[in-house]
Amino acid sequence: MVCPPGLEQLVAAELAGLGVRRTRVEKGGVACRLTFRQLYAANVFLSCATRVLVRAATFTVRSFADLQRRLGEVDWSGWFDGTSRPRVRVTTRRSMLWHEAAVVERFESALPRGSTDGPEQLLVVRAVRDRFVVSVDSSGAALHQRGWRLDQAKAPLRESVAAGILSACRWDPSTPLVDPMCGSGTIAIEAATRAAGHAPGLGRDFSFQRWPTFQPGTWASVTAEADSPAASTGHHAIVAADRDAGAVEAARANAERAGVVDRIQFVNAPISALENPEPDGGPGHLITNPPWGGRVSAGDDLRNLYATLGRVGSGHLAGWGLGLLVADRDLARQVRPGLTESLQLELGGRQAWLLTGRFG
Repeated sequence: MVCPPGLEQLVAAELAGLGVRRTRVEKGGVACRLTFRQLYAANVFLSCATRVLVRAATFTVRSFADLQRRLGEVDWSGWFDGTSRPRVRVTTRRSMLWHEAAVVERFESALPRGSTDGPEQLLVVRAVRDRFVVSVDSSGAALHQRGWRLDQAKAPLRESVAAGILSACRWDPSTPLVDPMCGSGTIAIEAATRAAGHAPGLGRDFSFQRWPTFQPGTWASVTAEADSPAASTGHHAIVAADRDAGAVEAARANAERAGVVDRIQFVNAPISALENPEPDGGPGHLITNPPWGGRVSAGDDLRNLYATLGRVGSGHLAGWGLGLLVADRDLARQVRPGLTESLQLELGGRQAWLLTGRFG
């Protein structure tokens, strides 16, 4: 399983929920053995993963002649039926075969040729110190691409990261959720799909469906489970708010495509207008991805923005859980000091932290 660095333990926990007990966490992924049913289910039900790769071969080579020989020994018949077009993605590090384009050329010459208009089949090749690991992608489009995001605000958050944030904050649909800086609505939409019981990969196509080893009966069993969601009881508020009217409209349009627009309250308002959305004033979670500065122009002074969030949250959401995805932990202290570092992530080449706690 490939995932954003920092979400590995959450992916391992999701796999355990699918009955996969033995996993090995690595940076940016989780290694394990899967049955065909578990492979299919992982693609459909994992919310924090990016891809599910299947190991095809491992070998150590130090010359292109050795590489071609080893590739000729691999049985590709389980993944290519003569129609799929192979696409090879290669990364090398401290390998004698450092020329990635030349490595790609050798792979393309060894792989079965598909039809020119056939579907694409991705191979992921990683070479570290001459040790080659060759994996076949079972997912197709990246798993975080749920299919609903067409309208984007600035610097959109990946759906898989939003799902990981919700899990790390220990939010569940039995409590309300507010995102006062919703942007494209990713956090609120992931929360609403979780509340509705929608599987993240429901209704999309996967590369493994074109493999010669594909098992239609097993796949039918997995999709039947996904089509019978266990939606949460009750309907607690999920609020997507933003001072930018365009962002709110984009979030609403995305929620419509995700099929959860009726589960989210959309509010065009600044943080200063933040209130408890529950009629009884009960506790919930405020989870948000505030502007980071640098790659996004925040408009207002960031320190003042974070301080306002802390002041208004403490005044109107006392006792609520708090989750902040930030690139500057000093700024987060303006919201509330003493927050706990629940996740350390690498996002778009930058370090980020999920800080959690409670409003006093």
